[in-house]
Amino acid sequence: MYIVKTIGYRHDIMGINSTRTFHAKSGIDLMREYTINESLSSLDSVYMDLIENPRPFGQIIAGKLISQGLLSQGSTILEAGGGYGTLMASLLDACCETVRKVVMADLSRGLLLKQKKRLEPWAEKCSFVNTDIHEMLHAVKGIDILIMNEVVGDLDTMTGLVPGSLPVSAGTVIEKYGLDMPETGPFCLNSGAINAVEAVCQNGFSAFISEHSSDPIIPHDMPWLAKGLELDGWPREIKLFGHSEYTIRFAHLIKVAHTLGRKTLTGSYIDLAGLKRRPSYRFIFEAGACSTHEQEIILEFLDHIREYRWMIIL
Repeated sequence: MYIVKTIGYRHDIMGINSTRTFHAKSGIDLMREYTINESLSSLDSVYMDLIENPRPFGQIIAGKLISQGLLSQGSTILEAGGGYGTLMASLLDACCETVRKVVMADLSRGLLLKQKKRLEPWAEKCSFVNTDIHEMLHAVKGIDILIMNEVVGDLDTMTGLVPGSLPVSAGTVIEKYGLDMPETGPFCLNSGAINAVEAVCQNGFSAFISEHSSDPIIPHDMPWLAKGLELDGWPREIKLFGHSEYTIRFAHLIKVAHTLGRKTLTGSYIDLAGLKRRPSYRFIFEAGACSTHEQEIILEFLDHIREYRWMIIL
């Protein structure tokens, strides 16, 4: 049982991990980071052989949104932190006639330029906004769906928190939503991601959110993929080139959405992408040793995709 009923307060914040300066001022090269979106960006990708129904990742997300009645004729989509525009390009390639308007919001001017170039075939539908997600989401109006794919781990995270001696800002959020926390510290809190969920719920649109998870979902028929993972953990640091991001405790985001009166769906990327079930995958993963390039591709993909989780706010 992780809930601590008595919360003490202190007025200094232990620390906040912020990537704002990095994304605003750095020349960002996303190829330094492994992402499922870029791995499944086209049918030519070597990773497509691992998927039952090969299609670009943006189309996988589009299919999920359509199945829930969220992406329908005349929809307006906001994608926050859209990287190179890869996801939106594949979504529009499949659903151009359905989507009325797309807004791409990003803190990086360089990435916005890349998005604009990538989305040139649909220029009449697309607009681009240079803005900080932390500040803009509460002011967003007139959209139907927000997509934040592999982004919320970059939002502000409170670090070094200790139960019984929390900064007021952390203690207030934890009490308001009845969030669990470990019995001892230090631990981290995805404050930026929680703020984003609050904005979605308060403004009444739907959202697709995905990221590395600190409480991942492992499919029941692939329990061996849990090896070495903490399935009910707390946000941990992922050190990347020039900055750090944090895994997301999805149980917290779901609790916030439910408290604010919204319904949610959630699941693993493994099932979302439709990973093939092959006995050889288990052998390769558990052995952790590869004798061929194909085996290296399988091991790399399994090791990454198992930690990803998605949620939809309906």
